[in-house]
Amino acid sequence: MNIPEGLLYTKDHIWVKREGDMVTCGITDYAQSELGDVVFIELPSPGQKFKKGQKMGSVESVKSVSNLYAPVSGEIMEVNGALEEKPETINQKPYEGWIAKIKIEDEKELGELLTADQYRKFIQES
Repeated sequence: MNIPEGLLYTKDHIWVKREGDMVTCGITDYAQSELGDVVFIELPSPGQKFKKGQKMGSVESVKSVSNLYAPVSGEIMEVNGALEEKPETINQKPYEGWIAKIKIEDEKELGELLTADQYRKFIQES
């Protein structure tokens, strides 16, 4: 299981990379392996605002449909439109197949996310 150091994680299996006042996010290697082959992704739209934990999209695989939850509160600044043509990127390169870039509304929420070690422990106990 690939769980890169230096990223933050949610218990909803979203990875988060901070870049200044923005975060880039996607689904983790663990999540993509549990989902199976991803066949469709519903992306949020730039300009939409979400509260932490609010549904911002979904991922459909051959097994099921899973909701994507915002890892932090903020505004969607950019989405990875290439995923609409190639949703399998999520399976092949989960940490390169980012989903959205979000302008952070509340920096304190980053402190509530899990480190790589904490996330590894969380999925082992799940």
